[in-house]
Amino acid sequence: MLEAAVKKQLRDFSLDLSLRVENGEILVLMGDNGAGKSTTLNILAGLVCPDSGKIRINGSTVCDTEAGTAVSVEHRKIGYVFQRSAVFPHLTVAENIAFGLRAQHHDTAFTAAQVSRWIDRMNICDLAGVKASGLSGGQKQRVALARALATEPSLLMLDEPFSGLDTESRRSVKEVVRQCVGELKIPCIIVTHRPGDARDTGDRICRIVRGRIVWEGPCSALPDGR
Repeated sequence: MLEAAVKKQLRDFSLDLSLRVENGEILVLMGDNGAGKSTTLNILAGLVCPDSGKIRINGSTVCDTEAGTAVSVEHRKIGYVFQRSAVFPHLTVAENIAFGLRAQHHDTAFTAAQVSRWIDRMNICDLAGVKASGLSGGQKQRVALARALATEPSLLMLDEPFSGLDTESRRSVKEVVRQCVGELKIPCIIVTHRPGDARDTGDRICRIVRGRIVWEGPCSALPDGR
């Protein structure tokens, strides 16, 4: 479970949010550009320091400004998939998935087993030896998800994960996200601008305006739309 209450003074407004995401739940953050959604993810990941607040993941405190606690990015056990599917174009699919595991200094056998597991899980076995530069947008997104999940994160965060995908890729990636979050029973936060994506994928939504939650409710309450 994720529990977070953070404040951060931004250029035009003050971000002030409290979030709670249960294991196996997908929380969607929606709002206009510049509302503070991506900044929120970066604070949770440890890429941006909050001015004040506390962040707990599965009962462990990774940030507490009052106590002076700030766990480093690499030790927060967060799978973070950026909007641009940040795969390494010069590496193969298998090498991309192994990258995070090697950074965590896992042994060769464990790394190979995880790579094999997630290549199979994402249905990209035929692409294992293909360099990422030759992949489609949907394939790159699956590789980015596999790389994030192979490290067995305690929290998954996706920033506009369906942006730029064609209709079929969008549908399949949504399905994979929901299945994996449910199976792994980890909290997940998705940032998206599209009500249809939120409704199809998420359980609960927080609408953010200038760094504050102005509405919260089930994604099923959103109107249909692309």
